[in-house]
Amino acid sequence: MDKAQLKTFEEFYKHVQTIHKLQAIPFTTWYTDMHGDLLPINNDDNFLRAITTARPLLRVFVQRKGTQKKFYFNLNLYFLK
Repeated sequence: MDKAQLKTFEEFYKHVQTIHKLQAIPFTTWYTDMHGDLLPINNDDNFLRAITTARPLLRVFVQRKGTQKKFYFNLNLYFLK
């Protein structure tokens, strides 16, 4: 995936929603940074930080809202430079 394809958190959220058919399911997104810390992707700033740490893999976790750390999907996005 080209980093230029997704420019905002909203575009990213809709992309995840579409590929996993989650239109009727509220969810949150998280990623692991270079230190292995689990961080939220919930706004444009966090999304851009996540994209800049992707070298080339961005490991994204998708969780149903209201659940506690039981991940619904694990999504690996490979970004081209």
